[in-house]
Amino acid sequence: MVDLDGLLADLADESADLDARVGPLPDAHWTRLTPADGWTIAHQIAHLAWTDHVAMLAATDTEAFYASLAYAATDPEHFIDRGAEEYLAPPAELLARWRSGRAALADALKAVPPGARLPWYGAEMSAASMATARIMETFAHGQDIADTLGHRRVPTARLRHVAHLGFRTLAHSFLTHDRPAPEQPVRVELFPGPPRLGEQGSPDGIWAFGPADAANRVTGPALDFCLLVTQRRHRADLALVATGPVADEWLDIAQAFAGPPGNGRRPAGSLP
Repeated sequence: MVDLDGLLADLADESADLDARVGPLPDAHWTRLTPADGWTIAHQIAHLAWTDHVAMLAATDTEAFYASLAYAATDPEHFIDRGAEEYLAPPAELLARWRSGRAALADALKAVPPGARLPWYGAEMSAASMATARIMETFAHGQDIADTLGHRRVPTARLRHVAHLGFRTLAHSFLTHDRPAPEQPVRVELFPGPPRLGEQGSPDGIWAFGPADAANRVTGPALDFCLLVTQRRHRADLALVATGPVADEWLDIAQAFAGPPGNGRRPAGSLP
């Protein structure tokens, strides 16, 4: 049985880590551009606040959620940007909105009846899957903000949720990029170690997903895999090894989040 309370606790911790980075920032820092094209730190937090609100609608008011889905369908390539823009506000107001919204979402997910499915973009989700997706999003946008501020984050065991979601969305990655979902399975083995995960606070042991005898395999540091599937680093800058054609193709298009294909990141040192 999935531990929803544990997932929500990890979501709260991931959010608190990000909150501790942005909460003390002077107002002027909120306008600093992040690695996401055109998005400031304020846009990143506004996006999280907007997505938390839409997720709460999915859990509490399906009619309102489907209305927002219809609105998104009018401009599928830009509705995410529009959502962030709509939630922009002065830093103190934006912080308060994000904090109250994520607390309301946690309460809403706790109240979802066991076995219930929540509507979402592309596929229905359980309350546990929604919580996992929020952990992934908070990690990803938190990485953008950490990069902007020059912070180096210490990896935690919460990365396992992101890694598992990255593995589960293998077929989604192919379909989103208009490619047939692969029929061959992929084995993913992630481990702590240099240069990024062999530090205090890093998760221990190997995280393995997929059949042990699969010919297609991906191995490497857990953080690198999480950065790849959230498209926060280019494959060329990560210590991931792909064996087999399916695994190799997947690492070029991996995408753990819903919506149209992401733009990803350019290799470090490349020209814009």
